[in-house]
Amino acid sequence: MNVLLVGSGGREHALAWRLAQSPLLDRLYAAPGNPGIAEHAECVAIAGTDQAALLAFCREHDVRFVVVGPEQPLVEGLADTLREAGIAVFGPSAAAAQLEGSKGFTKDLCQRADIPTAGYVRVTSLEAARNALGTFGLPVVIKADGLAAGKGVTIASSPQEADAALAALFDGPGAEAVIEEFLTGEEASLFVLTDGTSYLPFGSAQDHKRVGDGDVGPNTGGMGAYSPARVLTPELEQLAIDTIVRPTIEKLAEEGMPYSGVLYAGLMLTPLGPKLIEYNARFGDPECQVLMMRLESDLLEVMLATAEGRLAGHKVRFSDDPALTVVVAARGYPGTPAAGGAITGIDTAEAHGARVFQAGTRRDGEALVASGGRVLTVTATGPSVREAQAAAYRAVDRIAFADGFCRRDIGWREIAREEG
Repeated sequence: MNVLLVGSGGREHALAWRLAQSPLLDRLYAAPGNPGIAEHAECVAIAGTDQAALLAFCREHDVRFVVVGPEQPLVEGLADTLREAGIAVFGPSAAAAQLEGSKGFTKDLCQRADIPTAGYVRVTSLEAARNALGTFGLPVVIKADGLAAGKGVTIASSPQEADAALAALFDGPGAEAVIEEFLTGEEASLFVLTDGTSYLPFGSAQDHKRVGDGDVGPNTGGMGAYSPARVLTPELEQLAIDTIVRPTIEKLAEEGMPYSGVLYAGLMLTPLGPKLIEYNARFGDPECQVLMMRLESDLLEVMLATAEGRLAGHKVRFSDDPALTVVVAARGYPGTPAAGGAITGIDTAEAHGARVFQAGTRRDGEALVASGGRVLTVTATGPSVREAQAAAYRAVDRIAFADGFCRRDIGWREIAREEG
């Protein structure tokens, strides 16, 4: 079977690495891909948002299955376009992808399905937002309604900070926002595959959103992750499935927009039980990298079963060993990152047991250089999170990237529990 993978980041590099290992695969293409993905797939210069060109490519190259990595093409309806043409797709329809595309849509669905989440209000103007602030205590959470690459959230600790966030958000026409109650607890990410009816738990992880050690500084798209998130115990995971994930799948099907693909639930483990922070309509980045490192089953097989509505009865195997990934970002991220910095030493890093998934990279002649904010995700496994962390940082230290930086404390919560 010929397969097309859409995307160009570290998540897609990890997916390409796993897909390329499937005996079901004849040829793997990637659009547009990156230099790391090119080690496993034939990269084609088509943007993930160019639906007409992607469809034409599939027809020309007998592509029978498409895996959509990033959220933007899903929200724009790429899966619908391909399904209408008779091509199987791993990824939800545009209607179902509103779970990620609109924070307000998800909060309203939670209200209809009685799904535990933070109290909220949707606002469409700065005046309405300022009036609504008075109903919330501090800190308060302010979210842009649409896609924001993991960076559209402000946790405001003062009225002045809240007002500045709202003023920036409504600096232009058409803006919408969700103002939310601040939840206390520890965050965890739960992944579930679903074909719209059946579902299959697909691992857990814990991301590190803040740019600096000790969880300080602005939010980013993610500076590292580890899996499994053992704070999400089997009992809490089942509770989250029963009260959050399953009701979501059932409500979407009931309302005529069945969800097919991976459903990524960002959870807050509160004293009252798990509550939904938000949904993503695709694998997380960098959570995907740690999941793929632990996955022992055939990724292509289970993705096909999901896309073809035959997920019932399937099982997947994950290694018991934890995996941990460290994001190496370009100087200036999450603001304006430095571009063009040379990167060497990846082969040396991988020779010591880690895998380096490329994200924001490109070729400049023979040289590999940085082309984005998050540049590399250096990933390793070990018998414990502490040992996986040590292996990942040993690999990081073998990479020469003068413009790069990383957090040095990924996994710190779980390590404290391991050693406590």
